[in-house]
Amino acid sequence: SATSTHQAGPHQGAPGDIVAPMQAIVVALAVSEGDQVEEGQLVAVLEAMKMEKPLLAPRAGTVTSLSIKQGDTVTAGTRIAHIATDKEAQ
Repeated sequence: SATSTHQAGPHQGAPGDIVAPMQAIVVALAVSEGDQVEEGQLVAVLEAMKMEKPLLAPRAGTVTSLSIKQGDTVTAGTRIAHIATDKEAQ
């Protein structure tokens, strides 16, 4: 299967960014681009060393960029998604 590896970008840690905490495989995506999410809502699940790590929305808003797909391998610091607040989305 064609899985791609994403390298960390320069924009890690921006407000609303969801960033991979470690190298892992994306085993599940719970949202799509354009979805409305609540703070604490599940966005994606990563797996590393047989342990699953849920990634949660840091704030309520709209998923404006989803940088990965299921099956991708991500490195620590890779941006998974961005959650824009209603103010930002306008």
